[in-house]
Amino acid sequence: MGLMQTIDEDYKKAFRGGDKITIEVLRGVKTAVQNAEIEKRAKTSNREAKLTDDEALAIVKRQVKQTEEAGELFKQGGREDLVAQNQAELVVLKKYLPAQMEEGKVREIAKGVIAKMGKVAPSDFGKVMGAVMKETKGQADGTVVSKIVKELLG
Repeated sequence: MGLMQTIDEDYKKAFRGGDKITIEVLRGVKTAVQNAEIEKRAKTSNREAKLTDDEALAIVKRQVKQTEEAGELFKQGGREDLVAQNQAELVVLKKYLPAQMEEGKVREIAKGVIAKMGKVAPSDFGKVMGAVMKETKGQADGTVVSKIVKELLG
């Protein structure tokens, strides 16, 4: 079952169960995906264009990031009531993200990428970072990868 099918099924279950937070979060995801599909159709002139699971996953990741940033602002503003709701929303969203790699595994991948590239300097950070992110296939947080690559490049 694809990501969007899973989200649709979970949305229906939440709706039947009256889980307001899950309904709200998944409705937001579904809307974002629909908007992206409309954009894709407009660009490709293909009336049947659907997003791939990777494209849908990118939307979920973007929503996780936005929700985390909102949570930080709520904390700074002293809005504990909104912080609690925000955390509940994050739990729902993170359920659709792939399992994250451990830092040690990311470090191994980064070392392997650097070895393949040969002689690299700190100025090659962008190239190395891109290659490592491609290798991790969305299973590693960009900030963790960035920290490790900076460390390895010296």
